[in-house]
Amino acid sequence: MTSSTRLPKPFRSMTPSRSESRSSVTGPAIARARPRSTPRWSISSPEGRLYPMENRAILKERAQNLWGSFARKVDAIGPSTTIEPIPDFDLAEIGGLEGPKDEIQTYACAATSPQVYAHWGTYPPSGLLLIGKQGVGKTLLVRALANLTQTSFLRVDVPRLVVEVIHQSGNVGELLAGWSQTLAEMPPLTVLFEELEFSQAREIGDHRSDLPVGPVMDLLLDLVDRTIAIDATLVLGSTSHPDTLRHAFVMPHRFERVVEVTPEFPKDVIAALEIHTAQAEKRAGHPLFESIDWSLVVAQHREPSTGDWIHGMHAVLRRNARREAAGESPHLITTSDLMEETRRFTQAAHRLTVPSGNYL
Repeated sequence: MTSSTRLPKPFRSMTPSRSESRSSVTGPAIARARPRSTPRWSISSPEGRLYPMENRAILKERAQNLWGSFARKVDAIGPSTTIEPIPDFDLAEIGGLEGPKDEIQTYACAATSPQVYAHWGTYPPSGLLLIGKQGVGKTLLVRALANLTQTSFLRVDVPRLVVEVIHQSGNVGELLAGWSQTLAEMPPLTVLFEELEFSQAREIGDHRSDLPVGPVMDLLLDLVDRTIAIDATLVLGSTSHPDTLRHAFVMPHRFERVVEVTPEFPKDVIAALEIHTAQAEKRAGHPLFESIDWSLVVAQHREPSTGDWIHGMHAVLRRNARREAAGESPHLITTSDLMEETRRFTQAAHRLTVPSGNYL
């Protein structure tokens, strides 16, 4: 596949392709060049709308069909990956995180305005690594990137993929060959390798020392390298355990740009809560909350991730839904209701030996 014959116009690189020459400054050669770009904070600008509606529908269907076919052929792929054709989600729906949002905007330029990188004599990083606690918005940022660049979003659950490959004793060669072939045929794509520190993932049990680390790393690095080698693909990784992440992932030509995703407390938490309360009221079609003193609510507990706070808010909504189902007339949710839920969460969290991000 070449960018001149197979790729939609927004992805035709005006910088060196990954297979072409790269500069070698000091030490190892620096990142493979790739196109990326969009104006700062122009989420709904015309430059962000890369394809006509009919073309987007075709791209969505093609992405689903190609990946679905691959998942049916290779057993480990179906349970460990999801494809979301051009997500309907943008950065404005994420509270706070101004720094990470700016990084996402910058990386998006490769797809939307590649000439900007060329104008400044540079090119995109080969991949971004998002680090931060569970539930802080890493996956949401990548979904927003896919929306911003009008690409399909492929999420790879790395720990689940590792377990599936081991349990099924699958043909790794078939998986790798199918991976490369399918990605080469896919429409422009944003790929997230979620939780690269597979041996620490809570989803498969913390501290999995029984996993064959060497062969697993060989597989994962091969998958990452093959993905980065495909033009018109934005590649990101994430981890909640950066302290133990193997350095091979952040070498040049892999996830060479590291972005910390840490909400600023309490500002970013409050911003996220305000967004989600407004969304809940929009879904309901009527007011659900009184005037809430969010500063008072979040001041009770600094540890939970943003996701914990959002799920706590929904727990209060569900309680009122249950009361209505019982024939009661529940009042609008108050600051006191939310503070009580925060106390409940804090007490429960102290009884569990898990970090914040418990709800997610």
